[in-house]
Amino acid sequence: MSHYNINTSGAKMKIPTLARTLRSVIICGLVALGIGRETVWAGLAGYPDRPVKIIVGYGPGGTGDLTIRIIAQKLSQSLGQAFVVENRPGAGGIVASQMAQKAKPDGYTLNFIAAGNFAMTPSLFKSLPFDPVKDFDMVSLIGTFGFALIVNGKSEMHTLQELINQAKSKKNDFFIATVSVGSAQYLSAQMFKSTAGLNINIVPYKSSAEVIRAVRAGDVDAAFETIAPLISHVSSGDIRAIAVTEKSRFSGLPDVPTISESGLSDYAVSAWNGLAAPQGTPPDIIAKLNVAIGQAVQASDTQRQFQLLGVTAKSNTPGQMTQLLRTDTDWWKQVIENAGIPKQ
Repeated sequence: MSHYNINTSGAKMKIPTLARTLRSVIICGLVALGIGRETVWAGLAGYPDRPVKIIVGYGPGGTGDLTIRIIAQKLSQSLGQAFVVENRPGAGGIVASQMAQKAKPDGYTLNFIAAGNFAMTPSLFKSLPFDPVKDFDMVSLIGTFGFALIVNGKSEMHTLQELINQAKSKKNDFFIATVSVGSAQYLSAQMFKSTAGLNINIVPYKSSAEVIRAVRAGDVDAAFETIAPLISHVSSGDIRAIAVTEKSRFSGLPDVPTISESGLSDYAVSAWNGLAAPQGTPPDIIAKLNVAIGQAVQASDTQRQFQLLGVTAKSNTPGQMTQLLRTDTDWWKQVIENAGIPKQ
């Protein structure tokens, strides 16, 4: 291996080219986040020196759980310690976040966060056992995703306008299914209802599987659901995707238009997943995790795996993640108030 000679206080020392290059890349990334070199290397020297726990407020097998497991595997490989996912479902992610909030802020307990349990819950509950902004330090975004508006594959509705026309004619006899009240799917449906000026029923089910069964059985007219569990049903023709909720089309369903381009120009809904740490976690550790996550989501295999789950792999800086949380919290508050959903 070739070497460079670096002059340090008049003495010469040899550092392997690869090691020097990698160190420079990490330093540049961390310093770009506003962390000084001395602070950076104080934490880089030893962290992590034991397994890191990631608390997830949802059960195994869901989109959020699968995406964070992909990232955890990448972090384990790049940082040399196991990143262990611990599922703690309950109260829409509140139980898990409360556990993470009480953990020691040393970088060895992280919290998987989502738009649902961090940006929406402040407007859905009269009180929370934690403050999403004040009690946590943001680490990074992991990915963004939207939802699909779907109908039965044999339905006469093929476009958004046909669906709106039928909803207006049937009124109280038109039913849209979603997962439970307060979920991103439910709020997406409520926003669609108000934006399109419809007088229809939104029916909450306990799980995505129940929503899909209801659409296939013809028990409901339409539904809003995450894309991942729908792809096989759309491919088989059992379910038809009318439109997607994000501003841009989803690459996995390129022929399905967005709701905004289908006639409701003011409509766009996107959710996200990310990582946070208990408030007070050393900034150099936050910065190191941020760089590692950025590398993980940029990997081509991560991009492919996320696409199969209906998620676009993305990262951002801790500051950008904090701003995203603040902006989305305000936005969902308005959506929830417009829908007239009472706080629990």
